[in-house]
Amino acid sequence: MSGRVRLGVNIDHVATIRNARGVSYPDPMRAAIVALDAGADGITAHLREDRRHISDADIARLSVMLRERGKPLNLEMAVTSEMLEIALKHRPPAVCLVPERREERTTEGGLDVAGGHNWIAPFVQKLRDGGSRVSLFIGADPQQIEAASRTGAEVIELHTGAYCDAARDGEAEKAAEILEALKAAARQAAALGLEVHAGHGIDYETVAPIAAIPQVAELNIGHFLIGEAIFTGLASAVTEMRRRIDAARADARQGP
Repeated sequence: MSGRVRLGVNIDHVATIRNARGVSYPDPMRAAIVALDAGADGITAHLREDRRHISDADIARLSVMLRERGKPLNLEMAVTSEMLEIALKHRPPAVCLVPERREERTTEGGLDVAGGHNWIAPFVQKLRDGGSRVSLFIGADPQQIEAASRTGAEVIELHTGAYCDAARDGEAEKAAEILEALKAAARQAAALGLEVHAGHGIDYETVAPIAAIPQVAELNIGHFLIGEAIFTGLASAVTEMRRRIDAARADARQGP
């Protein structure tokens, strides 16, 4: 059983609220500072091609602030030449490559690394040459994990959305099946020398089984925390998520 699971807080939807009125508040920078002070290990932000939430200016400001604090920015982005140019300009410590379609509400499914290997691998190398650690956001699919290991990426982030949806909908059998697939994927990735992260759709009720997977080193959580912050405040939401992650890993270490 590995050690403490890092928590990356995604602040995209602070920007979503700001952009709904076209004003300067709420400020994602302020949210990032609150999250870090409450126990987050880093900040995640997805600069989408349509700029529906996080903006280029947000990334510039976050890059400076986080560098000064010695905390990592995990820049989520599509595999496009425009995004590569932006990443090489700011040189974030971490880049997570994700699939992106303009009509989607949020990231749907994982990146097709197997189908796009010849395009993704050179992209990964350019990011690594720029000093970023590269993660690929993929489903719990053995073929995709094997392909990811051949791109030069050092990390995969497993898409946990299907598990979280099934668990919340009371589909226990389906949730258990998906969780087993996530566990198998984590084992396979670790055996191939990849660090394992996980994220998407995680809330208080679904975080423990994912945090308990021994190979998982980092969880990236955003939408739920921003929603919960409406009722309890962001610092309280992050602190509680941190507590639940730590408790789940401690319980898993002790075993049944």
